Amino acid sequence: MFDELIEKEKNNILDTLSELIKIPSVSIEQNIDNAPFGEDCKKALDYILSVGNDLGFKTKNIDDYCGYIEFGEGSELVGIIGHLDVVPASKDDGWTFNPFSPTIKEGKLFGRGSIDDKGPVVAALYAMKAIKDSFKVSKRVRLILGLNEEKDWKCIDYYKMNEEWPSIGFSPDANFPAIYAEKGILSIELKNDLKIKNFEILDINSNNNALNVVPKYCSITLKSLNNSNLVSSLESTENIKISNVNSSTIKIEAFGIASHAAHPELGKNAISILVKFLLDNFEFDSKYLNTLYEIGLFDITSPKFLSENKLEDESGILTSNVSYLEYKNCKLIIKINLRVPVSIKLSDIILKYELLKKDFNNLEVKKISSQEPLYVDKESYLVKTLVNIFNRKTGLNESPIAIGGGTYARAFKNFISYGATMPGDKDMCHQVDEFIEIDKLILSSKIYAEAIYELAK
Repeated sequence: MFDELIEKEKNNILDTLSELIKIPSVSIEQNIDNAPFGEDCKKALDYILSVGNDLGFKTKNIDDYCGYIEFGEGSELVGIIGHLDVVPASKDDGWTFNPFSPTIKEGKLFGRGSIDDKGPVVAALYAMKAIKDSFKVSKRVRLILGLNEEKDWKCIDYYKMNEEWPSIGFSPDANFPAIYAEKGILSIELKNDLKIKNFEILDINSNNNALNVVPKYCSITLKSLNNSNLVSSLESTENIKISNVNSSTIKIEAFGIASHAAHPELGKNAISILVKFLLDNFEFDSKYLNTLYEIGLFDITSPKFLSENKLEDESGILTSNVSYLEYKNCKLIIKINLRVPVSIKLSDIILKYELLKKDFNNLEVKKISSQEPLYVDKESYLVKTLVNIFNRKTGLNESPIAIGGGTYARAFKNFISYGATMPGDKDMCHQVDEFIEIDKLILSSKIYAEAIYELAK
């Protein structure tokens, strides 16, 4: 019904997305009135709102925390919620291309944000245009644009405090055919004393890695207190590089592969690599780190100290990502990001970490953040309608799925996440050389047009 209209907009879709990718909109929280998440996030919001204005939509900048693009009439509000912020990226990470210089090659558009979430946002915007220009709807349709999704969701919290809540809708920020369940998300911090015999720990650095990313780098700098021969006898391995800072000081670097914390199996955790190397080659003043390793704290699925049995249900297995390592005032700080199956209470998992205090003197345990799981019945109108539209547009026969990622869909009731990663495709979110296939970007826009029209007609 809308396919021809969207095909005509193909070049505009690519141009709009390319301009958005050029803006390195990594969310940086700061106390600046007109740019609470940094100047680049503000530029991204201003740009897409200007595109919305040019396309004839009603737009609003909500105090630079977020914004929206809207059309239609009526008392009921249909929502599409996406985000314009991205995770950090640089050419040094191993990108083939500059991550903020959009590049088209072999039918793919490469660039940070192309699939998460700028590409799907642009696809939804032009889907709205196709409807606005050709049909009348009985409800208002609002594309809500966040700027802090990759961190603390302060943008959507601000929206919910100040603006109207949609009654139904979706977030174009995950997978097709539709996501009916999203695991709970829990971030935990552990802090305890740590000393290595005969060595002074000068620094531990995980590059301020984001909690929702499998760390690709971690290093430790050690100074020998007795000119130990161990300093010179250590050798670099495939994932470990050892360099002499001076005659008594060494730096040990671990290299992994980054991936989204919802899929830790797709990455290789540099922190875990470094910890294993240290345990194999050094002696510690306490059994703290050894014990954490033995009880499974660094395991990526269902760490054994949490339960004798696997923690798993229809939404998948519990996964754990040790995201961050730091050393301050002789204390090791470990931050962990968990994706918890929908049937398991987050409070029960927190209690398991609290119980570790019994085994370690001076251990501090703190909950950093949490998000309750999302679950919408697979037989609901919303899920069945969106899945049917996807299958009709693609000729497939897919069923709704559950994921470990967390999307804006859980911000409102009667919301699910919907695309734009296609069934069977590799999840490129947070990955080096992130891309979206151009044909699938346009197909996504066509699917979104049918879905938005069905919800709003």
